[in-house]
Amino acid sequence: MPETIPEKNKLGLWTSTSLVIGNMIGAGIFLMPAAMASFGSIGLLGWVFSAIGSFFLARVFSNLSKLLPHATGGPYAYTRDGLGDFIGFLVAWGYYLAVACANAAITISFVSALSTFFPVLGSSSIIAVTTGLCSIWLLAYINTLGVVAGGKLQLVTTILKVLPLLLVAVGGLFFIKVANFTPFNASGSSIVSALQATATMTMFAFIGIESATVPAGSVANPEKTVARATMLGLLITTFVYILGSVSVIGIIPAAQLQKSLTPYADTAVIIYGSSARYWVSAGIAIAAFGSLNGWTLLQGQVPYAISKDKLFPPIFSRTNKKGVPYMGIIISSVMVSLFMTMNYTKGLVAQFKFLLLLSLLSVLIPYLLSAAAYLVIRVRKTPQAGGWAGAVALAVMAFGYALWAIAGAGQEAVYYGFLLLLAGIPFYVWAAFRKNAN
Repeated sequence: MPETIPEKNKLGLWTSTSLVIGNMIGAGIFLMPAAMASFGSIGLLGWVFSAIGSFFLARVFSNLSKLLPHATGGPYAYTRDGLGDFIGFLVAWGYYLAVACANAAITISFVSALSTFFPVLGSSSIIAVTTGLCSIWLLAYINTLGVVAGGKLQLVTTILKVLPLLLVAVGGLFFIKVANFTPFNASGSSIVSALQATATMTMFAFIGIESATVPAGSVANPEKTVARATMLGLLITTFVYILGSVSVIGIIPAAQLQKSLTPYADTAVIIYGSSARYWVSAGIAIAAFGSLNGWTLLQGQVPYAISKDKLFPPIFSRTNKKGVPYMGIIISSVMVSLFMTMNYTKGLVAQFKFLLLLSLLSVLIPYLLSAAAYLVIRVRKTPQAGGWAGAVALAVMAFGYALWAIAGAGQEAVYYGFLLLLAGIPFYVWAAFRKNAN
């Protein structure tokens, strides 16, 4: 965004923090306890392991936001500044497509959550697709009104979706049965293998940790706000994740939990009564809607940043009178609409799942390269600064965790994700040709 935007029209600490929390906490977290139940309570250590690894990444993004406070584009801006145009373009290319695929999946989760209240959404593909399209374009419109409008909606939806999670997490502490935490490792494999498996599952719940860095040019006092929002968002999200898992695992026996399709709702019923199922279901819908809003904001900012650097078509750098890259939001929303519709079209479901697989690696690689770029940027920006041992250790730990996360994504994701990045090279060549020709 242009730096001439008045401070009152920029994101503050809490709206930036809600962007981080809202983008990390999606509808999927409500199903996570059931998915991990077969491993036993060792799954709680998986959460801790992922949180520690995410802390290193958060510190890298936090420090990078101080070194490059006005760099819009987050991971793209950092990798381009530290590692050059080509690497920056590959990061942005993959990240952009990944966000579009993720938004399509989030839209489907939103429609699915609404089917609890409107059963027709589960039986009519036409109505489901129409509802999904309406949600996509409603949020696209809201985000073209300015980052403050999108930010305020994000703050409200974040509070509303965290509330049911907190009610279960805190209220459940009074209903816990210690016997439900045994056996510690029910996977049948070694503790190391079980920990690796659970940590791999939980690490995806922390994707979105970089969210506050992407619209940095639209954040008030970015030198401090982005760093604080990133760390605060991680801490709040980690607290909600771990405490919620403790309560759910401690209340519902593992054998029953494995079969549950709505673990948080089932837990809420035990704590608060049968009516609790509906407000937890509402929380799931709000979680998906809030995540869609947050990622919609980012899906305009990323191509805007690339276009400004003349590495993407100039149409993406167009802004409206509010300073919003509206063309990026519109074009991205068209892509999201197509991807979302694919999932409801017989014969295209497999292609949609394939796109999600491709996008997985595209989200993790920016983390890896941002950790690598951190030291390069720090050397150039603050060559006389001390604390190099800590900086190197941080970069190594963040890089190592990101590399481990990529390996944990599976061979298929790595293979096809790598092909996706290579597929972007012709676009870079075209952009570089136009840039040099002008």
